Amino acid sequence: MKTLTAKDVMNPHIIFVPVDWTIEELAQFFVDKAITGAPVTDEHGKLVGVVSTTDIARHDGLSETRLRADEPHDYYLHGWEGRLAPEELTSFHIEQPPQGTVREIMTPMVFKVDEHTPVKEIADTMITGRIHRLLVTHGDKIVGIVTTMDMLKAIRDL
Repeated sequence: MKTLTAKDVMNPHIIFVPVDWTIEELAQFFVDKAITGAPVTDEHGKLVGVVSTTDIARHDGLSETRLRADEPHDYYLHGWEGRLAPEELTSFHIEQPPQGTVREIMTPMVFKVDEHTPVKEIADTMITGRIHRLLVTHGDKIVGIVTTMDMLKAIRDL
């Protein structure tokens, strides 16, 4: 029986995202493409990291702790504190769209495997690194990507 390798299970169609996209653009892109992450390239096309829905969630969670939308901003409170009930004051708040760029939230580390890497080793790398995607290389060139979904398909098809 043939040992499956990265080349056998990879997807050769890699979707890269630019480092200067806003987080809102990135989130919409993930929804449109039905993916949960992608490699990131800089303005020169150089691979600089990986970004995922986890990075977006982590960023949104940090934003929430800095300024809660249901708390009134100090700008609106000035002069109204004694005139309105506390529950009325909560309606005075600033709602800001998510801000930031892919560069700010991406993981600047990229996990790669050679196209001849056995699937067992790929699984070990993903489990140990707690990652959901690996780029596949042929020499120095990126030729594909292996995601957890690709690994599940390989298991299913055994």
